[in-house]
Amino acid sequence: MILPRLFIPVESATGETRVAASPETVKKFISLGCSVTIERGAGASAGFVDTAYSEAGAELVAPGDSQAWGAADVLLCVQQPSVSALARLRRGALVVGLLAPYSNAELATVLQGGGLSAMALELLPRISRAQAADALSSQANIAGYKAVLLGAGALDRYFPMLMTAAGTVQPARVVVLGAGVAGLQAVATARRLGAVVYVSDIRPAVKEQVESLGARFIDPPDMDDKPAESGGYAKQASDAFLAAQRQQLSDQLAQADVAICTAQVPGRRAPRLISEDMLDRMRPGSVVVDLAVAQGGNCADTEPSRTVDRKGVKLIGANDLPCSVSNHASALYARNLLSLLEPTLQDGQLKLDTDDELIAGCLVAQDGTIRRGDVLTPGGSN
Repeated sequence: MILPRLFIPVESATGETRVAASPETVKKFISLGCSVTIERGAGASAGFVDTAYSEAGAELVAPGDSQAWGAADVLLCVQQPSVSALARLRRGALVVGLLAPYSNAELATVLQGGGLSAMALELLPRISRAQAADALSSQANIAGYKAVLLGAGALDRYFPMLMTAAGTVQPARVVVLGAGVAGLQAVATARRLGAVVYVSDIRPAVKEQVESLGARFIDPPDMDDKPAESGGYAKQASDAFLAAQRQQLSDQLAQADVAICTAQVPGRRAPRLISEDMLDRMRPGSVVVDLAVAQGGNCADTEPSRTVDRKGVKLIGANDLPCSVSNHASALYARNLLSLLEPTLQDGQLKLDTDDELIAGCLVAQDGTIRRGDVLTPGGSN
């Protein structure tokens, strides 16, 4: 019997420090009947040395080894490899990772042309059975945590209340926009640092979660078209609702020391929640950390991977925060992949059950046939 051959490459995306397998998950995959090949140096930026992988049972090869790419049954990656790299894979190979599938015509074309299968973790259904494999959540958790640390580091004030001989220092006031995974982790982290936290979200249903963490929920505008959520994600809100919410936020932000922006809608441009007029009301020295900057940004004037000084207000474009906590981000991501693939490894073979809603939800292509044409369209966009 030929064992399923798993392959983990060095990530090629600029600034990417994570890796798709840890020595822990390598050992587990081997116990499940797989062989594992990993490019030398793949885990170096995440604190995983080559010897740890070899001791776990992996075979090490030089980066770009064409024979290793061509022999792989399953390619585990963090971000999509280049088109030229994917072209080295044999027909029928499976690519698993955060593939940015929305309207990714380039990916669709290479999958079709190469006869490849692909599972995009962004499309994993938000159901309880999928939680252990939910890479978006594991990485958003890290982003929410690190966003608060960035905000605290850039702020010209303390976060906690302090009683000193020179007088009392009042706690920082933090406003978190969006109470998803990243937002809730931002709340918890800011509260641990001693800040007073307010949360704005278009979904009234998250109020209980927010208040359980010790934050104060800003009730959304009282309108008939209040958005809810679908499949665990916030639905796109109407322009009228967002305008009313921005007006409501303006007074809150005028008193804020730090604003953490986390509101995103999969496959769509991030809603613009903080306008230039609202920024004008924020005091000099305050900070905005925008986690949605790569999707267009929740805040006006933010730029990816840059800190912009706008009239004394620091705007931090925080688009790659999980990469700044690369060891834990990689360890959690690797476990997500293991949880997703473990049920597919049966009797020493990889079997994709397309009747399983987890597999069906994220399997964008199978042997070159596009299965999720609603998301992934070759030669065009949605």
